[in-house]
Amino acid sequence: MLPIGSLGPEVASAPVRMCPRHPEPVPLAHPLPVLKEALEKVSDDPRGNWAILRQALSAPGLAAMSAVVIHNDTVLWTGNFGRKNGSDPASGPPNEYTMYRISSISKIFPVLMLYRLWEEGTVASLDDPLERYASTFTINNPLGMASAPEQQSLMDELEKVGPAPRPSSVTLRRMASQLSGLPRRLRSTSLLWRGSTQEALSLLKDDVLVADPGTRCHYSTLAFSLLAHVLAAHTAQGDYQRWILENVLEPLGMEDTGFDLTPLVRARLAAGFYGSGRPAPLYDLGWYRPSGQMYSTPADLAKLAMVLLGGGPPLLRPDAAKALLAPLLACSGAYFANETGTPWEFHAQGGYRVVRKDGDLDGYAAAPEPRAATFYEVRPGPEGELRLRQFGPRVEALVPPAFRTLALRHLRGRVFQLHVAREFPCELPLGDAWLSLEAQHGQLVNFYPLDRHGLSPGFDVPGLNTYRVLRLQRKPVFKTQ
Repeated sequence: MLPIGSLGPEVASAPVRMCPRHPEPVPLAHPLPVLKEALEKVSDDPRGNWAILRQALSAPGLAAMSAVVIHNDTVLWTGNFGRKNGSDPASGPPNEYTMYRISSISKIFPVLMLYRLWEEGTVASLDDPLERYASTFTINNPLGMASAPEQQSLMDELEKVGPAPRPSSVTLRRMASQLSGLPRRLRSTSLLWRGSTQEALSLLKDDVLVADPGTRCHYSTLAFSLLAHVLAAHTAQGDYQRWILENVLEPLGMEDTGFDLTPLVRARLAAGFYGSGRPAPLYDLGWYRPSGQMYSTPADLAKLAMVLLGGGPPLLRPDAAKALLAPLLACSGAYFANETGTPWEFHAQGGYRVVRKDGDLDGYAAAPEPRAATFYEVRPGPEGELRLRQFGPRVEALVPPAFRTLALRHLRGRVFQLHVAREFPCELPLGDAWLSLEAQHGQLVNFYPLDRHGLSPGFDVPGLNTYRVLRLQRKPVFKTQ
């Protein structure tokens, strides 16, 4: 029997969702006194954080350093350490108006161009393929086949003129976030290359992507320079540097930021040094200028940081600014950042996500000493598989014998993949400037077209920034010391 007054089983009532209540915002004193007071105490305390900056000057080649702390649209603290010219004992310290070459921090500006052109409608979507804006762009993607190729002999595959991979999926956003898979630079070029964008597109036709786009973080200077030059061709100015001047630098009042190293700029630049203490020359990066040519001052970079963080005159709409600062993909342990964005590097520190963009200009060597070079021997293994053996005095001094030979796994056409055939330790001391086995494992080897004797004259390993490894007529012999 049902209890009196009951017409059926008891049904629990749905919980009532209460409307959230938020406190009214209270204006705070700006800048926050507690932050400013803390910075003043720390900067005066020799044991504080700024002592770390002073200690950093003991690193080889580091002669000058400037730092700025901002909050919203206010500079809370500036610090300047060392000497503007480390080779001149009479040189004074730098200040917030000292000019520095900002190298890869220059990559922020092609990204700002991309987002502005997207807002204006010149770029339909951040995820448009590059081919939409550069119709002659093509590159082989051996890691992203639509289907497995039919079984053929290795020689037939090597003699193919045109591999048929699926479309590259190199999009504008991926180019701006180290996810395009493009090589670090164009084959057979240095950062001083002075070619044209059409020449660059021609060089890419027989090159390979070093990662399937969107799947792995891979640092590419080429991607940002190509992005900048291609987009500039779709603007009224038709010139990348002029567009940046008129649409970014002038509106933000960044009067001490630019590209050209005029005599006036050189007089205001902090002197750069290699780790050896030798002065570094002021290279002009030519076609690669968008990726690393610029100079700026701490004061100008503070203006840019304020704008990007919403504390200054808006450069982008709020939705675009939010997309600009968002991480896109977690990177593997072999990459130098935890996550990548456009063009930011994200690092985890103390439970916080730290957004950074670092910069470093390379040194150059026109002709390294033969004893410092690496030589390679490609031979079939016992089961017919190809193996690549590294040798030379430098290899024998640094690399244990067990790890000097790598397998070459055929992918497609003239493209092979390096494979460490045995387990290897993550931490293998190979010298300060040597590539780890983890970095070499899985890299692509792109052999040059075969000659009339069926021999390839050389190969590139674009993922390791290694180009023009050329065939020698005979095996080198080294004298023992």
